[in-house]
Amino acid sequence: MITFEDFEKIDIRVGTIINAEIFPKAKNPSYKLTIDFGPLGIKKSSAQITVLYATAELVGKQIIAVVNFPPKQIANFVSECLILGVLGDGKSVTLLAPDKKVENGQQIA
Repeated sequence: MITFEDFEKIDIRVGTIINAEIFPKAKNPSYKLTIDFGPLGIKKSSAQITVLYATAELVGKQIIAVVNFPPKQIANFVSECLILGVLGDGKSVTLLAPDKKVENGQQIA
């Protein structure tokens, strides 16, 4: 179990994907995403979401992400945030997203 204070350390925000491209150097099929978090700026992320999403449908989509993990080197790319999703059959990930459009950078509480 974690404490509420532990949970409060996790900075979870809403962002909008502004670019999505195939990430051929990743070990597992992935996309490189560029995400606008409003006042927090633009962050990049690698995401293994190729089973359920095409790059074209991701642009403009709002997502939920953890933005205060340290950057992670993945092949020749630095991932700056962790996009959250629901793990399906072991390979498919359904992205978590607000059900109504909200301002980029808003914090999840």
